Amino acid sequence: MFGVSLKAVDNRWTRWQAGGREALLARTKGRPVGVNQVLGEAEQAAVRQAVLDHRPCDVGLVGQLWTRRLVGDLIAKLYRLRLTEPGVGKYLKRWGLSFQRPDKRAVEQDPEAVARWHEQTWPAIRAKAKAEGGEILFADQVGIRSGQVTGRTWGEKGRTPIVRRSGNRFSVNAMSAISTKGRMHFMVFAGTFDSAVMCHFLARLVGHFDHKIHLVVDGHSAHRSKKVKVWLADHVEEIELHFLPPYSPEPNPDELANADLKHSLPKSHRARNQAELAAKTRRFFRRRQRQPHIVRGYFHSPHVRYTLNQNPLSF
Repeated sequence: MFGVSLKAVDNRWTRWQAGGREALLARTKGRPVGVNQVLGEAEQAAVRQAVLDHRPCDVGLVGQLWTRRLVGDLIAKLYRLRLTEPGVGKYLKRWGLSFQRPDKRAVEQDPEAVARWHEQTWPAIRAKAKAEGGEILFADQVGIRSGQVTGRTWGEKGRTPIVRRSGNRFSVNAMSAISTKGRMHFMVFAGTFDSAVMCHFLARLVGHFDHKIHLVVDGHSAHRSKKVKVWLADHVEEIELHFLPPYSPEPNPDELANADLKHSLPKSHRARNQAELAAKTRRFFRRRQRQPHIVRGYFHSPHVRYTLNQNPLSF
């Protein structure tokens, strides 16, 4: 009935008598994982840490990003062992590593300034906002172009799918501010972002609050312009600006809102003119205003590194 040979029956019967039902369970064939590995545990740990802490060019190799070939070159350089790329891939997988698209960092960024922001500046802003009964928001500006294409689509192998879009080039800009309560405030405009636009946005923003705002922004020239400083001096009881470290957009959760916008817009129907692109941008922001759980999620990114407290007016 089962096509089992007499010898196989004898073997199973012997195993049953020796160990019962547990002895009949199927077991993985071959050598256990980790047996007879070329690299010892200490050597594997050293290579893994080197991949995590350094770039290839930092250890005498050519390149900025780690590949299986370069990891193999590092192993050969350190231990005079040449492994195949599939073999290196097995080690990488066993070490809990995966092939990822890296985040970008400006070479001008000062890591010490970023550390001071998280350890000193940010706690001081949080304490001040709490003492004044104020609310902290993060703001940023973003530009959306008509020709932008993001995301992927399915298609026939060897034939790249075609996305139809307008041949005319146009763009719109937007300024938004988000809070840990899930609030989102925005303004969409067609012109360039300058001090006049910044003052207009600040005036609209303070009109939505009955308590003081502590607004965190980057070091854009419009944010630090004389016109904005004069406007802030006339509204010192309503709003105060705080600046992120130079070349450091990562601590700003509103950057994730911008990325969300750019990722979401191309999925819908393509805008054919500037007015239609502006309308689609407003529609995105209004949708997020009705989804405070998504806005709060921007603050939970591991790159942002902010933890929400139970107090809705502060972190």
